[in-house]
Amino acid sequence: MPAIAAKNQLADPAVPRDKAVLQKVEVEDSERYPANVVPNLPDIAACFRGRRVLITGGIGFIGANLARRLLDLGARVTLVDSLIPEYGGNLFNLDGIADRVQVNISDVRDAHSMRYLVQGQEFLFNLAGQTSHMDSMQDPFTDLEINCRAQLSILEACRKYSPDIKIVFASTRQIYGRPDYLPVDEKHLVRPVDVNGVNKMAGESFHILYNNVHHVRACALRLTNTIGPRMRVQDARQTFVGIWVRLLVEGKPFEVWGGDQLRDFTYVDDAVDAFLAAGASDAANGRIFNLGGDQVISLRELAATLARVVGTKNAFVVREFPAERKAIDIGDYYSDFSAIRETLGWTPRVPLADGLARTVAFYREHLRHYL
Repeated sequence: MPAIAAKNQLADPAVPRDKAVLQKVEVEDSERYPANVVPNLPDIAACFRGRRVLITGGIGFIGANLARRLLDLGARVTLVDSLIPEYGGNLFNLDGIADRVQVNISDVRDAHSMRYLVQGQEFLFNLAGQTSHMDSMQDPFTDLEINCRAQLSILEACRKYSPDIKIVFASTRQIYGRPDYLPVDEKHLVRPVDVNGVNKMAGESFHILYNNVHHVRACALRLTNTIGPRMRVQDARQTFVGIWVRLLVEGKPFEVWGGDQLRDFTYVDDAVDAFLAAGASDAANGRIFNLGGDQVISLRELAATLARVVGTKNAFVVREFPAERKAIDIGDYYSDFSAIRETLGWTPRVPLADGLARTVAFYREHLRHYL
């Protein structure tokens, strides 16, 4: 496991933000890329080989990347996705694996479909969700149906028809709201600033409740900004980095709103590592874990780093935050992920600059499939 100099020592909040380049996690270079391994944890490959795995949101960004890894491990994978255009599912995400997975085009709000689909499954990676913060404010009832009510329906289906299943739920750092302290650990109060955060908080709570009361094994990962190949780049519904990458690849400038906010980023391969580790280990049952990144960076410097990766100048302009966005912005955020590191051995292995370079390379080749 990579050595970290202090308890998740990321960045000193006192460092002037106009210096932009902030401290990195102190990870020894020789240990930056090894597999995440901790003694006495289950062997990931052995855990999933030949096992039946269901992924909701499986044709989306993280779901499709997770499916690829599970196939490499020998799992029998079923993907569920509504393919509603606004929610990120993209059939090109199955390029090269379509004949190796079972696909069911269904909506997690359809309780009858989910009742059938969970039967016989040994693992459920529950990634389906409505992710847009602005959409949740403009259409709160749809967000409620997908991120809250549908989650309860899925859990009820598991309790009644697949009680031995193991569930890993994709939660979000958005539920913390505006941090009281940094880095944010799992003990921080949760007080979401938008409808999406409230409903994700409820969905997460249902999973932990069903673990504790109904003994349906479940845990939750609070994701920070996740980046990488197959993310939505058509707009900013999934991540603002997506639209930045699209415009850069198209040779167009993009806007940075504010610019001084601090963030951390998880490369998608690292996020997949975390999902697999949580699914494989009963030490995760009933637990909530933060994910994070190897670096804390301001959005202004992130934009500059991305421009350097692409090899362009004058790639972005800094604007004032639009009023409707400013109202639900959480300010600075970066996580303390020591709990998952200590329990499951997970730590981010892909440096931010490398992750950005891999992402840009993917969209230079495949952008037409994501517009």
